[in-house]
Amino acid sequence: MKSTGVIRNLDQLGRIVLPIELRRILNIEVGDGLEFYSDDKSIILKKYEPACTFCDNASDIRVYKGKNICGECYAKLKAELS
Repeated sequence: MKSTGVIRNLDQLGRIVLPIELRRILNIEVGDGLEFYSDDKSIILKKYEPACTFCDNASDIRVYKGKNICGECYAKLKAELS
């Protein structure tokens, strides 16, 4: 993990402002979803990009029974069920 040297204070509602420099670098736009991860004493934010439940591929995503599945895994499932 790389430090940016930027410090932001938490407001009374638990909000922080992400610096514009980080939003530009990570291509985060207004309305984009962010995922939260925690690891011991760290919080990691990641821009949400739907990925396949099975292989983590983020292209050609479909929703099957509430799960994100890429086209390749979908074809494999379909073949197995036939």
